[in-house]
Amino acid sequence: MARPLAHPRHRLLRALAVPLGLALTASLGFLPDAAGAAPPADGPLLSYVVNTVPGHATVGRVEQAIARAGGTVVTAHDRIGVIVAHAANPRFAATMRTVAGVQSAGATRTAPLKPSGTADFGRPQRLTRAELVAAERTAKAEGEEPLEPLQWDIPAIKADRAARVNPGSRKVTVAVIDTGVDDTHPDLEPNFSARQSASCVGGVPDTSPGAWRPRDPVGDAHGTHVAGTIAAARNGVGVTGVAPGVKVSAIRVSEPGAGFFYAESVVCAFVFAADHGVQVTNNSYFVDPWMFNCKDDADQAAIVDAVGRAAKYAQDKGVVNVAAAGNADTDLAAEKLTDTGSPNDSTPVTRTVSPKTCWDVPTQLPGTVTVAATGSHGLKSGYSNYGLGQIDVAAPGGDARQVPELPAKNGNILSTIPGGDWAFYSGTSMASPHVAGVAALLKSAHPKASPQEIRWLLKEQADNPGCPAGDATCTGTRHVNSHFGYGIVDALKAVR
Repeated sequence: MARPLAHPRHRLLRALAVPLGLALTASLGFLPDAAGAAPPADGPLLSYVVNTVPGHATVGRVEQAIARAGGTVVTAHDRIGVIVAHAANPRFAATMRTVAGVQSAGATRTAPLKPSGTADFGRPQRLTRAELVAAERTAKAEGEEPLEPLQWDIPAIKADRAARVNPGSRKVTVAVIDTGVDDTHPDLEPNFSARQSASCVGGVPDTSPGAWRPRDPVGDAHGTHVAGTIAAARNGVGVTGVAPGVKVSAIRVSEPGAGFFYAESVVCAFVFAADHGVQVTNNSYFVDPWMFNCKDDADQAAIVDAVGRAAKYAQDKGVVNVAAAGNADTDLAAEKLTDTGSPNDSTPVTRTVSPKTCWDVPTQLPGTVTVAATGSHGLKSGYSNYGLGQIDVAAPGGDARQVPELPAKNGNILSTIPGGDWAFYSGTSMASPHVAGVAALLKSAHPKASPQEIRWLLKEQADNPGCPAGDATCTGTRHVNSHFGYGIVDALKAVR
């Protein structure tokens, strides 16, 4: 998978204790110092989520408290009780946790509110001229898309055969929550839905034309690659998607420059998708700056709360959320895990976390379809996270060590990138859109099915190869195990 799921890091914030004698003044909105001064503003300007009892009345009262504590409201999602605010008051989160109606509050980042660095989601492996010529020659003979002979992943889940039965419905849209999508790409333009696209960077949707496109055509190629795997059109150009008949939209959430996926942007994306008639979302990232958000830390608990509410809101409105499992070759079911890279937006430290209380978000949120990656030989990709009871299904994500049969040659996943080009990437980021595409085919065949029913069908129809002989990391049974969950998804069964 590309960089969105490959940047660990960490920092621990301590909430200030609130003496009992200050409980009343705290509930009014801020903790005065000894002289009764206004709240301090001498800390870094940070973004916060303040999670309240849902409803306009409570949210309105809390917004007033935010102002008294020195904060500025950016946006408020009344229906799920999530407020996004900016503040330079170092006691802001601790103050808000004492306000009546507030259920959790915390900083969504450790770095000040300003972009820095250059996004880097991995350099694409572009096609050589010889590969292009050979692929096009083979495709013409087989009646395929010009570059389809290089896509070993499409027949691996029978998506080529599924397209002849049902390529997917135009009434189904998959939203790519990612770095943005180049909708001018000739393989994506026929299936792109601008009406269901936006930039959610910062927490407020921007639907102006092109706002959803990647800022850096090279560094931000990730979202465009994901979109092609889902729904590149069968139009005689380039590659094909798993569900070439459905629509795809883009909800850009990565920050300019550094490319971080912060909670306020992801909350906005789930709510936007739900409110704009999207049926499936693909989430090939984890919410920065924590690889795992621990519920015993007040700030991280607020992130889990806010994103969890937004994801559930989408599910309750019929959206199937699909997410990549991660690229650290980590057993997500282990008793303890070591996180050496969080927070990834400032100075990382090493910490030991428990999967029972520390979650990869949105991957481990309830109801999310969690996807592991496989290579062309049907084995777990070397980098893919795994875990008994943690993985729902698996799909092709690529693995350079698993070399496919000719003419494919490259063991990674070929798909679209900005500028009308195509390239190879690998990662659970690439596995997740295969499952999102199959989920879209299921929604096409069963338009009234709930997200829970689609999740069950994905599992029920999956083909499980069982644990490889002698691989001690694979535990479980032939039907459900730590490497594949319920198995590798099957697009042909989805349309039948």
